[in-house]
Amino acid sequence: MKIVAKPIDIAVWFDCEGTPHPVRFRMVGEDKAYETYKIDKVTMTYMEKIAGNPTMVFRCKSFIKEVEKLYEIRYEINSCKWILFKI
Repeated sequence: MKIVAKPIDIAVWFDCEGTPHPVRFRMVGEDKAYETYKIDKVTMTYMEKIAGNPTMVFRCKSFIKEVEKLYEIRYEINSCKWILFKI
């Protein structure tokens, strides 16, 4: 996977414990238009501290341009920012 570290807009739902479950995300594509992708499966979720900031890491699978891709999105808890980190 290649590191891209792009900010994304994301749709999530939260369970009773407050854990986020990502559903789909959108980002600005190469042609400066928004592209929306459905998250088909979250394969792994874990917590990490990056420079002292707690971060939730989600490894996901989706079909992007008719090819199944594995990628990683991160949720920075203190700043409430979502990032497409690796694809």
